[in-house]
Amino acid sequence: MTLDDLVIPDTPACRGALEVAGRYHSPSLLNHSVRAYLWAAAYARDNGIAFDAELLYVSSMLHDIGLVAEFDSHTVPYEEAGGHVAWAFCAGAGWSPERRLRACEVIIRHMWEEVPLDEDPEGHLLELSTGMDISGRRTDEIPADVRREVLERYPRLEIAKEFSVCISEQGARKPSSFAAQFVGGGIVDRITRNPLDA
Repeated sequence: MTLDDLVIPDTPACRGALEVAGRYHSPSLLNHSVRAYLWAAAYARDNGIAFDAELLYVSSMLHDIGLVAEFDSHTVPYEEAGGHVAWAFCAGAGWSPERRLRACEVIIRHMWEEVPLDEDPEGHLLELSTGMDISGRRTDEIPADVRREVLERYPRLEIAKEFSVCISEQGARKPSSFAAQFVGGGIVDRITRNPLDA
C-alpha cells in the first residue's frame, strides 16, 4: 500500500472543509487533520473496514476546529463545539439533517476512549487515527512505507507543542471535559514520547 492507494474524496463538501481547516488552523493543526484522515483510511484499507470517505474526510478536517480562538467555547468541550461547527458547515453543503448529525457525532466521539466499529465505523476510525497522530498509540498498525510517505508529505511541524498547550488549556478551563481527563491521565507526556516524532 502507498499513499496513492488511499481514497481521498474530491467533493464540494470535502474541498470546502479543507478550505475551512486551512483558513482557521495553524499549519501544524492542518497537517494533523489531513494525517488523521490518512491514518484512518490506511487502517481501514488494511483491515477491510468499509467507511463513508466523504463523511470521514469532512469530520477529519473539522474535528479540532473547536480549539481555534474563533470557535472556542467557554461552555462546552472543544469536540462538542467542533461538532456544532460541522453541523452548520454540512447544512451549508446541502447535507441532510441525518448526515449533518453524523458529522457532529463523529467529531464528538473522536475523544471517546473507544468507539464501537459496528455502531460507527467513521467515529471508530477517527478516534483511532487521532490517537495515533497525537500520542502515537498503535502507529505500528500503519505500514511503515505509508507512515514515511505521509510524514514526508504532511510533516508534523510543531503539533506536539501546539496540541499539548491546547489540550492543557482546555482541561484547565473545562474540568469536567475529556480534555481534563486526558491531561490528568498523562496525555502531555505521551505526546512528547510519540514515536512519529522520533
